Amino acid sequence: MTDVSGGVGENGVHRKLPRKLLFTISARIGGSGLDLDSFEAVQGAWKAGILGGAVAYDNRQREIPGSLIRSLRWHPVRLMSFLQTRYYYGAKKQYLDWVSARQLARGDYDLVHSWSGDCVRTFREARRRGIPTVLEIPTWHRNKGRIKPDKTKSERERDALPFPRRWFESLSPTRQQIMEEYDLSDVILVLSECAADTFIAAGVPREKLYSLPRGTDVVRFTPGVHPEKFRAVFVGALIKRKGVDLLLETWRSLGLKNAELVLVGTVHKEIEESVQKYGGPDVILPGYVRNPEDYLRQSSIHIFPSTCEGSAKVTYDAAACGLAQITTREAGDVVIDGLNGKVIPCGDKEALAEAIKAFYDNPDLVKTMGAAARERVVQNFTWEHYQERLLGAYEFALQKAR
Repeated sequence: MTDVSGGVGENGVHRKLPRKLLFTISARIGGSGLDLDSFEAVQGAWKAGILGGAVAYDNRQREIPGSLIRSLRWHPVRLMSFLQTRYYYGAKKQYLDWVSARQLARGDYDLVHSWSGDCVRTFREARRRGIPTVLEIPTWHRNKGRIKPDKTKSERERDALPFPRRWFESLSPTRQQIMEEYDLSDVILVLSECAADTFIAAGVPREKLYSLPRGTDVVRFTPGVHPEKFRAVFVGALIKRKGVDLLLETWRSLGLKNAELVLVGTVHKEIEESVQKYGGPDVILPGYVRNPEDYLRQSSIHIFPSTCEGSAKVTYDAAACGLAQITTREAGDVVIDGLNGKVIPCGDKEALAEAIKAFYDNPDLVKTMGAAARERVVQNFTWEHYQERLLGAYEFALQKAR
């Protein structure tokens, strides 16, 4: 997997960047989550003077000139918003891809950056015109490292459905369309080594992959004062995929004194049984919050035992707040085992319990690893680092296309 730096960089070497980039995404530009990621990407291109245009669902920022961003907030597909969420989102992606392909055909672009599931038509148009393409993957390869046939049994059954059900099912990007995006792309951006492994297992050449970890705002997310009570915090959607059921069961089995577990995020239905079974006065559920930094600053450690992520953004934020962390390899590469936290095997209750107990019993370890966490983020994972890496990816794509 490639990770090259460039630009007029530290060694004064001139970087070969695109003249006119087209960026497309079915998310918003500006906000939180993927909306924030898209903003940082577009802002990086704009600051470098290479942003030719962007097509997005909506524009929620004011730093980048609005004339460069085509917002589809008001578009014909909104008339279909009465549909179930997955059908509506699928239709929105299809419409954005159609608009982006037309914009590419009419413009003088020399590089396209888009997101998985958003761009099969756009990338087909780019291939016809000989324009290099960069595809961003927020999680893992669609097959998650498994070998699958061209069409699975469920996909054949989908194709055999009667109209109009078959038409509704075709609104969401199919696995076959996403596989085609992988094939059409010149460079695939992956967020972690674990994510890269799923592509390599599927036969994608390592040299086609480019490492692009995320960033965080080290001014917004800063260390707080360690609480007298041992407080472990989890921030994210309270779902099984993120290991919340395992965390609750493990926490209850430990029976720690003068300690509490804070689960910041929306409680999804699939986790309600675990909350009822393993909750108690030492398990705090503040729900979804807009200020996660306040909860991170007031905690001793952050725990994120996810089973599948690209690179969980909260691990960057928690590290910036000076928190030692317990994570899995599947959560990303922010935590280095033994340096700024503990990396445990996915789904391993005993390893999770052992890691929590180690921090509970050793306040000095909490402080030492927390300080190392903050330093690692400041040195490697600010949004400026992210933008610099992204420009390196663009340069890499142009080199591959020669």
